[in-house]
Amino acid sequence: MDLLNTLVDKGLRRELPTREEALAVLATSDDELLDVVAAAGKVRRQWFGRRVKLNYLVNLKSGLCPEDCSYCSQRLGSTAGILKYTWLKPDEASQAAAAGVAGGAKRVCLVASGRGPTDRDVDRVGKTIEAIKEQNEGVEVCACLGLLSDGQAERLRAAGADAYNHNLNTSEGTYEEITTTHTYADRVDTVQKAHAAGLSACSGLIAGMGESDEDLVDVVYALRELDPDSVPVNFLIPFEGTPLAKEWNLTPQRCLRILAMVRFVCPDVEVRIAGGREVHLRSMQPLALHLANSIFLGDYLTSEGQAGKADLDMIADAGFEVEGAGTTTLPEHRADALAAAAGGCGSHAKAEAGAGAGCGSHAEGGGCGPCGGPAPEVREAAAAEPAEAPNARTDLVAVRRRGAGTDLAPNA
Repeated sequence: MDLLNTLVDKGLRRELPTREEALAVLATSDDELLDVVAAAGKVRRQWFGRRVKLNYLVNLKSGLCPEDCSYCSQRLGSTAGILKYTWLKPDEASQAAAAGVAGGAKRVCLVASGRGPTDRDVDRVGKTIEAIKEQNEGVEVCACLGLLSDGQAERLRAAGADAYNHNLNTSEGTYEEITTTHTYADRVDTVQKAHAAGLSACSGLIAGMGESDEDLVDVVYALRELDPDSVPVNFLIPFEGTPLAKEWNLTPQRCLRILAMVRFVCPDVEVRIAGGREVHLRSMQPLALHLANSIFLGDYLTSEGQAGKADLDMIADAGFEVEGAGTTTLPEHRADALAAAAGGCGSHAKAEAGAGAGCGSHAEGGGCGPCGGPAPEVREAAAAEPAEAPNARTDLVAVRRRGAGTDLAPNA
């Protein structure tokens, strides 16, 4: 296909595709799918080889969120039967992080529900970061605490944070249809604060909320403009007890096309398959490794993922390798730029140069901040349809009952 040849050439040069080309990727047929994966795979291998970075989530504070994000299992008014607990102590969080590191995770992502941290919360998380780094040498730490106030990103960096995550989630035009308690501009502002503080910025999206192809392209182009080091791609897990519980809009093929489009638009950025991969990609997860160079290991915030050993077996069986702690994730030009932004000296700046990405706050399709959603006509049409789409796999949606905040060992 001329389209794919053009996209590969542009990706190898880090040149932005046209919007029409990005939309064309999403419009390809199932007969063309393997060609699309192969083409995007060339771009992925150019910048990241066959390495797969492993990341591990620790949910520091679960549920009880005052925000009204419609997709979120932790939202105000949610009746999802998730775990609810207040802040983990630093030693509890460090113990949870150690399980992920033992399973091969290079980065630990610390997430807390809520609109944003207080200054006391920042101090609390700072102590947690220090405890994790003391007990897990060389580990990278990303924080995801919601909207940041002035000076908070700098304080997190001083405490040892390598990255900060805050997702855009969907296009600006559809954002307010999902969340009324804060705005798309608030999200952009927090990503910019992380950048300005010298943190590795991480910002991504949630697919499957009824959005159009145009919405998906809009948010990915907005992310490219923000220039995060990492773009987590989440696939909505429709939790019972949330307004989007009946939004089963994805197929494995659709998910692969979305990942390919993201790779073409953001060729040299860490693309992470985040929440919902087990539910929506299912047996086609190994193909997605040809598009993304990063995944989460084990469970997510409020939902269960596949066992860590299954993740490791999948990576090996697909012919990929786990990225080691001593390997820099980002391509040299991005790593150098990040180190320069961070000050270019000292062990902290050096760690950031190898960081490559953040944590994906909505890693199970329902996390700690706002997102956008379907246009009114899409939601009205969905309401008129049967309760579940033909491809709904509600049997694969499992609430997390192990790991941090529980007495059961994690599956990392």
